[in-house]
Amino acid sequence: MALTPDNISAIAHLARLGVEPEDLAPLAADLSSVLDLVEQLQAIDTEAVEPMAHPASASLWLRDDEVTETDQRDTLQAPAPETQDGYFLVPRVIE
Repeated sequence: MALTPDNISAIAHLARLGVEPEDLAPLAADLSSVLDLVEQLQAIDTEAVEPMAHPASASLWLRDDEVTETDQRDTLQAPAPETQDGYFLVPRVIE
């Protein structure tokens, strides 16, 4: 598909883009080559190609939710200067 500088100017106006007049011809050539590539890709026969897996259709491999470690909260909080109800107490830093 060949775009003209007039096409590019109209597209730029619709997209509210400022394109200098001297940039219209090179931009038209570049966009035309991109559209030609898209046309080539669309011409490929993909009837016999199976779709690839999609992450949304995959099932998650989760392990069973089992306790694997013992409760060591008291041991781990023993060196702390202050604790209350299983929480570390720290000085207030925000007034």
